[in-house]
Amino acid sequence: MDLQTYIDERNLTRYRLSQVSGVPKTTITDICSGKSDIGRCSARTVQQLAKALGCTMEELMELSPCRKDGRPKDKTYLEHGLPGFLQESLDAMKSAWEKLDRGENYLCWDCDYCSLQSDINVAEVEQMISSEQAWYLREKYLRIERV
Repeated sequence: MDLQTYIDERNLTRYRLSQVSGVPKTTITDICSGKSDIGRCSARTVQQLAKALGCTMEELMELSPCRKDGRPKDKTYLEHGLPGFLQESLDAMKSAWEKLDRGENYLCWDCDYCSLQSDINVAEVEQMISSEQAWYLREKYLRIERV
């Protein structure tokens, strides 16, 4: 997990974290974007962030760094902030895959599959999600390989 995911899980924004912690927003943005490494921050900065996030300094230091392009290595951040209709379809497809992977005879999986595929397409075309999010969801939940 990276700092941005940690912030998201606590329903905070970078701006709010900056206000609560006293750490400049630019510092937080630099850490989240991969421009700065939290391991190179001062102990005071790490302490302020840890206190504001309700964790230990050690937990913060164990967070995974971002890739060179500023995005986290763990792409689950692409599942945050999805429109409600898409999240419902996603949950139905997760449930369908769980049943199928257990060997259950689930006859409605194709409906769940088509519904999710349609909802991903609608959300992408209507610019409710990015193309990157759309392909992440297709690859992970529809098990489609991008060629």
